[in-house]
Amino acid sequence: MPEPLTRITRDPQVMGGKPCVRGLRVTVGTIVGLLATGRSTAEILALYPYLEEDDIREALTYAAWRVEEVEIPLRRPAGASRFSST
Repeated sequence: MPEPLTRITRDPQVMGGKPCVRGLRVTVGTIVGLLATGRSTAEILALYPYLEEDDIREALTYAAWRVEEVEIPLRRPAGASRFSST
């Protein structure tokens, strides 16, 4: 990501630790879902008057970044136990 995301926060005490906008109880998923169902930025701002246009833009940036992230499972050496600490 070219610039750090300053508006997206994660706190276990807010929305179960889901990524939220500025610590508010509005998740990135909520914003992306509203946009996906055809809501405009203006409509979202009317529904959530405490949000700002930059919040929506940054939520989309965060979502795009997360979609591109790839998790690769670690392979255990042959004979290693799943519960082994070595």
